Amino acid sequence: MEAPAGQGRRYDSLRRQAQAHQTRAEIAEAARRLFVAQGWAATTVRDVAREAGVSVPTVYAAYRNKTGLVWALADAADLSADLPRQLDELAAAPDPERQLAAMAAYDRRLFERSGDLITLVREAGRAEAELADLYQQARRQADETRVQVFSSWPHGTLRPGLDVPTAVDIYAALCNIDVYTTLTTERTWSPDQVEHWWGAALARELLSRDR
Repeated sequence: MEAPAGQGRRYDSLRRQAQAHQTRAEIAEAARRLFVAQGWAATTVRDVAREAGVSVPTVYAAYRNKTGLVWALADAADLSADLPRQLDELAAAPDPERQLAAMAAYDRRLFERSGDLITLVREAGRAEAELADLYQQARRQADETRVQVFSSWPHGTLRPGLDVPTAVDIYAALCNIDVYTTLTTERTWSPDQVEHWWGAALARELLSRDR
């Protein structure tokens, strides 16, 4: 039995959308491989198209330019680290220690799955203003989350003499891609070890013992 004409057209539209989504994903993954392997400056849109098995105009239509590709990859990094999960865990956490642990777990996932991309964006940003803006925007967004969490705690939760901006600075000094890379690459720590150490260190450095 044939499907009604309208239904057939709807399925054709959904198939085209699915194919377009798959093509965008393949282009983004090809770009990530090349950016990490040979660097931002050395990678051209033609290289990305060849790696993905598509035409150059297809890459431009999907992402506009090379910078557009990196912005898309940055968005994907948050998705891969499961940002909604962090927000759910922060809302459900019964105390500041658990909230800090949830934040450390998110950073661990982010650096474990997208650390190479974060390093790429930071280094490329030394020569590309748009990528420098992207890196700084990501850092500001992370800081905003920490400000919101720390500001929600009752008075006396932070260590005596510590205000919210300083607490955010301490968090950033402990939980960053350089510390993660040093511990996992040079010191052969597992990601689990890093996450657990971060949770304990954050609680020790930020929280009052007299709560």
